[in-house]
Amino acid sequence: MPEPDPPSPQVSSGEPPVDPAAPTAKPAEVASGPDTEELLRHAELKAQEHHDAWLRAKAEAENIRKRTAIELANAYKYAIEAIAAELLPVKDSLEATLAADSAALETLRSGVDLTLKQLNAVFGKANLREINPIGEKFDPHQHQAISMLPSEKEPNTIINVLQKGYSLHDRVIRPALVTVAKSRDDQA
Repeated sequence: MPEPDPPSPQVSSGEPPVDPAAPTAKPAEVASGPDTEELLRHAELKAQEHHDAWLRAKAEAENIRKRTAIELANAYKYAIEAIAAELLPVKDSLEATLAADSAALETLRSGVDLTLKQLNAVFGKANLREINPIGEKFDPHQHQAISMLPSEKEPNTIINVLQKGYSLHDRVIRPALVTVAKSRDDQA
């Protein structure tokens, strides 16, 4: 004959079932485990350390941002320092030429020629290149046409440069002002 099922324990709402055979915890045993106040203090110290590290990192990032902004402003402010230092002897040469009281025309001419050579040397060091396109095809990226004149030359060829252009590295900073040839057949 089968044995009857043991009675099911009564489950009260929200409380775990109590086993009467289980040993009960004594107050001395509870005190021997990790102290919750000590764990809390340890966690608060860790949290404070992390907060301090975060504040330091935030302050360092702000300092780097400010330092970079100052360096960038100085880079813009003093970007032409090197070329300005190179231009000073050119100015000195021009002033010396003007200060000459009784200079002959040929002496003035040679002084101005030397000054122009100094200026061209400064332009070369600064990668400032002259655009003098006489006889070249018209390029709207480097030239600005002032007029078109009938000519024997091929149409869209530059026949006269009114003002030279200049480029800094590969960027045109002033286009050359030019006159462009048009065919004699055009009556427009």
